[in-house]
Formats: sequence, C-alpha cells, structure tokens
Amino acid sequence: HYDYHDLVRIFFKYGEDKFSKQIARKIEQAREVKPIETTTELAEIIKSAKPAKELKKKGHPAKQIFQAIRIEVNDELGAADESIQQAMNMLALDGRISVITFHSLEDRLTKQLFKEASTVEVPKGLPFIPDDLKPKMELVSRKPILPSAEELAANNRSHSAKLRVARKIHK
Repeated sequence: HYDYHDLVRIFFKYGEDKFSKQIARKIEQAREVKPIETTTELAEIIKSAKPAKELKKKGHPAKQIFQAIRIEVNDELGAADESIQQAMNMLALDGRISVITFHSLEDRLTKQLFKEASTVEVPKGLPFIPDDLKPKMELVSRKPILPSAEELAANNRSHSAKLRVARKIHK
C-alpha cells in the first residue's frame, strides 16, 4: 500500500495532476476510516479533493489519477522505454521505427529516446566523429505526425495520437 508521498509522486508524475497533494491527503483520510474497496469509492474521494471549478471541466475528474495508477502498477513507461531501446538496437541499417503515443508522458519518452539516439555529444572542432560516437538514428521528421481531419472523423479516439519515426543510419 502506497503512502502519502508515494501517491503524490505517482499522481503528479504520471497523472500530471496539480491537485495531487489534496487527492493523496483525502485518500489517506478515507483509509483511516475504512479501506477503499471499489473504484467507485476511489473516484468519489478524488472528486471530493478537487475544487468545484475543476469538476466543471470536460472529462471525468478521476481520469488522470486512474491513468497514473495504471502507469505505475504496470510500469508502462519502463516497458515502453525498454521496448523502444530494444527495437532500435534490433533494426537493420536503414530500418525505421514508428511509435504511436497516446499521451504526453509516452510522447515525451519517445521524443527523448529518439533525440538521444540521433544526436552526439562531441567537442567542437573535432576533425571527424569516431564511429563509436556517431548517432545511430536520424529523425524522419522533427515534429510528430498528427491524425488528419479524415482520420479524426473516422476515429474520434485518434485525437491524442502522435506518430514519431526514426531511421537507423549507423550500427
């Protein structure tokens, strides 16, 4: 069972929720009375921790927190990191890796991994870059590819999708 500080970290880091402390505090208070046994109970506790203004916003007020819990429990970002790294290593020369992300945390991770693999840190003025320091990948496009109006009309859930593509240029 996660303590207050763990909950704040998880809700803020993975749910990007600015009310993480208030939500964690409400969960702690509810636990003192009795264990939280259902997702409905948890959703009500989360709602009670948010100001009225927040509750008027589009989407369920507990959505980000449930996402944060799922990401933590399943180690989704760790698995994504490992999978993308392995895929880049296994690619043949000139092979491409395409990653579709559905939220900012996944996209940030993918962008960071592609950037690390496509840039090199060498001192200025070096006459050449040694083979072992050359970037392994090149970005096919600097910006992510977003769904077209046609795709959005056909598939409403694609609105948050971002496609990033990189090509292997060096072993």
